[in-house]
Amino acid sequence: MKREMDGLIMQMHNAGIPYSEAVRQFKKRYILEVLAHHKGNQCKAADELGMHRNTLSRTLAELDMDTAQIRNGMRRPPRSERPHIQNIASAR
Repeated sequence: MKREMDGLIMQMHNAGIPYSEAVRQFKKRYILEVLAHHKGNQCKAADELGMHRNTLSRTLAELDMDTAQIRNGMRRPPRSERPHIQNIASAR
């Protein structure tokens, strides 16, 4: 993983990405990964991140991350939009 991180840092530096933007993008991606792991549950994500729920909410706002879109993207689709899976027993 260290080698991958070193390569990414070199690419960002060579592309002229400022430090502040690199940190911002890392935060966004890391927080999204933790939120996805907890299916959008901000309380559980904040606990894993070692911050208060309100701090996570404020950080999401500072990073211009739409919390409603994050939650909706992690919900199961409505039953009408789920793929129909035929019962294997009835197919025999």
